[in-house]
Amino acid sequence: MICPVCKINLDRTVFYGVEVDYCPKCLGFWFEENELRLAKDYKDRSLRWLDIDLWKNEEKFKISSGQKLCPSCRLPLYEVNYGNSKIKVDLCNICNGIWLDRGEFKRIIKYLKQKADWEIFNNHLKNLREEFWEIFSGPESLKDEVLDFLAILKVLNYKFVVQHPNIAKLIAGLPK
Repeated sequence: MICPVCKINLDRTVFYGVEVDYCPKCLGFWFEENELRLAKDYKDRSLRWLDIDLWKNEEKFKISSGQKLCPSCRLPLYEVNYGNSKIKVDLCNICNGIWLDRGEFKRIIKYLKQKADWEIFNNHLKNLREEFWEIFSGPESLKDEVLDFLAILKVLNYKFVVQHPNIAKLIAGLPK
């Protein structure tokens, strides 16, 4: 595969538990379908309930044809805004691969942490209900969906303890 930026051969490496292709010159990463989600889940287990779905909100979806070619298909990649962030990622609509330039993975994780904090505080019951429903409806495997549900419960527990330390002490002191 050829780097869409430098036009040199990509090397293979393990990046947060996932074998991906990267450019040794510009340090960009090529994620095949689902590899970005797996790397995100490995990097921060508390974010596993936040799905990376770049196609979810069509009304917010901003796409433009980019100059880069897909390392796998050799067809043009499309630039897409990552959620509500100002991060632009390059997508292939044929193989569903994602190209991230140097530092974009770190920026995505930072964005997701901020989004998770906001979602937990403002939409905690809605998110809990959605994650529970995904246990039965997917899109990931049953095991992954249960782990996502447990992750959001764990995060909610931490947030509750921080917001209400006196109530948490009372609950912890109850007889078992």
